[in-house]
Amino acid sequence: MASCALLLVACASGPARRVSEPSARIQQLTVRADGNWSTDLRIENFSSITMRFDALRLELEVEDHPAGTLQASPGVTVGPESADVVTVELAPTAAAKFAVARALADGRSIEYSLQGTMTATPNESRQREFEMERRSALSPAPGLPGVMR
Repeated sequence: MASCALLLVACASGPARRVSEPSARIQQLTVRADGNWSTDLRIENFSSITMRFDALRLELEVEDHPAGTLQASPGVTVGPESADVVTVELAPTAAAKFAVARALADGRSIEYSLQGTMTATPNESRQREFEMERRSALSPAPGLPGVMR
């Protein structure tokens, strides 16, 4: 009888709940007619539980030129080990605008970095702030003028 009770208790606990550092990356950067950028940020939840992403504040650099701050309150809920995309508008600095325009004109890739914080609430828990840093690159999207992916 005691062994059956222990087995039931072990099964009731379920899988481990793991909260991992989330991340974000630029999925697409679109240069609008007014010179500002529309950035599609892919928010990645590496946790084994659902998380609601309440805020983000990420400093963007393009080819080592500060471009500006991507700041938003997406309020998006992302399932375990999943991702979602939010769009954030940015009025970039002149140096960053020029670097992206030059890369688009030359048809070449451009390096970028994101650094800052993401505020998220793990399912059934308290809100937490996560530090984030990412380096990657974007390339011109064939057939889509002014778009880098």
